[in-house]
Formats: sequence, structure tokens, C-alpha cells
Amino acid sequence: MSSYFSATYSDARAKFLSACLDVKAAVRSYENPERGPAGESLFTDTTWIGPDNAPNVVVVTSSTHGVEGFAGSAIQIGLLLDPDAPKPSGDVALLLVHAINPYGFAWLRRENEDNVDLNRNFVDHENKNYPENDLFEEIVDHLIPVEWNDTAYQNYLTAIQSLNEKYGEVPVRKAMHKGQHKHADSIHYGGASATWSNKTLGLICSDYLKKSKRAAMIDIHTGLGPYGYGELMTPSKPGEAVYDFFYNWYGDEVHSTTAGASLYAGSKGSILAGFRPLVGSLEWAAVGLEYGTRERETMRKVMLANSWLHLHGELDSDLGRKIKQEVKDASYPDEDEWKSLVWKRGKEVIGIALERFPTS
Repeated sequence: MSSYFSATYSDARAKFLSACLDVKAAVRSYENPERGPAGESLFTDTTWIGPDNAPNVVVVTSSTHGVEGFAGSAIQIGLLLDPDAPKPSGDVALLLVHAINPYGFAWLRRENEDNVDLNRNFVDHENKNYPENDLFEEIVDHLIPVEWNDTAYQNYLTAIQSLNEKYGEVPVRKAMHKGQHKHADSIHYGGASATWSNKTLGLICSDYLKKSKRAAMIDIHTGLGPYGYGELMTPSKPGEAVYDFFYNWYGDEVHSTTAGASLYAGSKGSILAGFRPLVGSLEWAAVGLEYGTRERETMRKVMLANSWLHLHGELDSDLGRKIKQEVKDASYPDEDEWKSLVWKRGKEVIGIALERFPTS
């Protein structure tokens, strides 16, 4: 099981391609225009397991938030190689999308090559129909300092506390995390156009799902919630079609990010809320699988530090290397217990999807 996990994006890609070769699964590769930290080429790789004309498809995606790709990659590799892994049967197929944000995966960033948070990018860019987020304008100046040190972070905490007292903790947290489209040099930037990853995911669905009737996507993330536990999250509310679809599979384990008690702030531009393949009359539903890693305060600090590093710092410095290690640990605890929990839960969630998909 531990062998499914990787140390770097390049390692993860090599293992995924090798696993596809081992099980004689054909691969399609989509090349990103940028390069990795060692000058390596970057790709999103895909493979299909099951009947060519399967009407029902479970789509498993990894690395929407680049650096979070270690868990998703391992699950995808395990699905290919592990003899005890769930397999598609009957009229159900499995589509694996490995590293949809390969730049972020390689550079250990949540963001892509344009400093865009891909999980805020699935919006109507043509009409500039962006979610309102006026409160972010009062937050933005406190987020990314010119220099990163303990004093700068304490100043950030003081400023946020003041805003919490003025507006409430929940509105401030939501404003900070739900996405914004005005400040390209800040956090959770949703972009001014569809990113390469956004377009590529649409292309992948067009390439693979033309003959399918229904598809359900499970998008794998890390960083929020209890250690090693995979929370199932959807922006859909109880009574709505997508929520009820997944509730039929997972029951009370499905949590609504807009109606329930999930810690996730929610975003209209997320891959779960905003992405839909333009493929005929395909029925589409998407759910997130989020694995907890470290405490929320740790996650918040290292992600702000990483944003500062790419905007103002030096990657090849003692501080830069320290931040990168902290970011990686926060997204991917290199610990046997965590890996075991991730793989066990991944098998469970995807196994249920493959078993319970409608057959008519």
C-alpha cells in the first residue's frame, strides 16, 4: 500500500504510467505548457478501465489543488494495481484523471501556473459572471506581506480577529475562501479566463464520455477535517438532485457545504459546483473526497507562507525550502497510519460508487 504513494509529481506520474502499463490500460496524456522545478514536462494523464461503451462512468480526479495530489495519485495507482481494489463490472467503467493541475503538483502549490486556484475557476468567464465578494476587499491587504516572519503572521492574525469582531467569524472565513477575481497576486484567485486545467478537463470528458449516459466524479483533496478521514462533500443541498444521488450511495456520510456543518466555505467556482461536461445529454454529478491532515491553524499558516514565497520570496533559499517542506507535510503527511487510512477510505468510497451505480 505505501508503495502507491510518491515523493514528487514526477515519481507519481511514473508510477501511474507504469501501473497502466502493468494492467494493459491505454493512456492519453495532455501536456501542460509550463515546466516543473527541474525543467520536466508536465502532463495530465488519463486511463479508462471497463467496457468501452459503458453507459455509467465513475470519474476519479486528483490534484485539483496541485500539492494535494499525493493522496489522489496513490488511490488511482492502487485502483490499478491492488488485487483487493474495487473494479468496474457490468455496465460501469472507471475513468482516472491523474494530476489535473500538474503544475501545482510539481511545484507544491495549491495554485496553477497563473496563480489561479483551480477550484475557484469554474465560472462564467465569458460574461464575467463572478461571485460577489465585497468583504474580501477589506481582507486582501492583510494576507500577503512583503516579508514573511512571525511578526508578519501575527499581524495577519490580529487583523483577521478585528474583522471577525466587526463582521463575524463565518462571513470573514467565507469571504477569504470562496474565491475572488480582482486580485491576481493574492489567495484564492479565480482567474479572468478558463485555465488550461479547466479546458483540459472539459476536453477529457469530451474525449471519453461521448457514449456515456451518466457520470459521477469523485474529486480527491487533502487538508481539511479529521486526520486521515475522507469527508464526502457536495455544494448541493438535501432535496436537490446531486445531493440525493450521492445520499443514495453514502447516506449520512455526504455533507452539504452550503446547508450542513462542513468546515468548507464553499465556492460557486469550484470543480464540484461549476464544472459540467458539454457532452450531449450526459447526466452529471460530482462529489469531493477531502482527507484531513494537520490542524486548521497549521494549514492556514503554511498556505499563506507558500503564497508569499511564490509572490515575493526566493524558492532556492533556506526559508523557501523550509516553507516547501511544511507545505508538503501539511498536504501529505508521510506517515504509514495516514497512508493506510487514505487508501482504506478511498477503496471504500470508490467501491460503493462502482457497485451502486444505476444499471438502467
